[in-house]
Amino acid sequence: MHSLYPEIEPFSQQYLEVSPLHQLYIEQCGNEQGIPVVFLHGGPGSGCREQHRCYFDPSIYHIILFDQRGCGRSKPQGELNENNTSALVEDIETIRNHLGINQWLIFGGSWGATLGLVYAVQYPKQVLGMILRGIFLGRPQDIDWVYSHKGAAQIFPEAWKSFVDKLPIERQQKPLEATYQQLINNNEQISRDAYNRLQQWESAILNIQPCISPSKGETINKNPSIIQLYYSLNHCFISQNPIIEQMNRVCDIPMQIIQGRYDFVCPVEQAWQLSEHCPQAKFTVIDMAGHLANEPLMVDALIEATSSFSKQLLSRH
Repeated sequence: MHSLYPEIEPFSQQYLEVSPLHQLYIEQCGNEQGIPVVFLHGGPGSGCREQHRCYFDPSIYHIILFDQRGCGRSKPQGELNENNTSALVEDIETIRNHLGINQWLIFGGSWGATLGLVYAVQYPKQVLGMILRGIFLGRPQDIDWVYSHKGAAQIFPEAWKSFVDKLPIERQQKPLEATYQQLINNNEQISRDAYNRLQQWESAILNIQPCISPSKGETINKNPSIIQLYYSLNHCFISQNPIIEQMNRVCDIPMQIIQGRYDFVCPVEQAWQLSEHCPQAKFTVIDMAGHLANEPLMVDALIEATSSFSKQLLSRH
């Protein structure tokens, strides 16, 4: 079974101004002359971590990671102005041009898969291939699955009850909007309580050990959650052009779709729908995996995918 590659340090770290407001943190790792791959992190809102560098053989791949607008080390942190899917897609293309890369491999999971698909639809000729995990299509029903009583709440009713019970009764039918308003509330206690409830709910459906709420005086970073709910409230800024209806534009792009059978955040139906619209894609369901990329069976499948892609791409030259 494959495991993550050893930890590595970037050979380049920089900030790139993509608008008068936003500067993106970008890092490069691995082999600068190797196969370019861009890692698209999830959320929206989460940012990149050191472990994200380790899905690729650093002797073969030129690994590019960046924090999306408002995320991680990008500036200003938590900024919602000029923060939407179209802007993020253009940022990816700006980074590619800035680094002088002709074509690159797209690697993304969950929201990262969404963003990768939207980018590939817009810029198909710049994409060597795609490795996508935990597919999130950003449709209204996909958002409702997580943030309404219709979806994951049916599987985790006790966790859902804990999530919505502290909301005013008249707001419990729209917990996404209500929780967002509480998160951005100027009252620190209201905001912190909303953050803790949201973290507990998301931990439950991620199929991991329940998270420990921060102690009363501990500093928390609510920005990732605020960005995530902001995008969800705005239908991920893609509702007018459903991803699944544009897959004819990427039908020539080699693609691997890797999905956990027990993914309760992005149910396997979404990955299956994508595979049905992309006949060229290799569709793999990991029967004993959930949503997270660092589960052992998921790591194994992702490393196998990056390895097989490198062999295919290198064999062309």
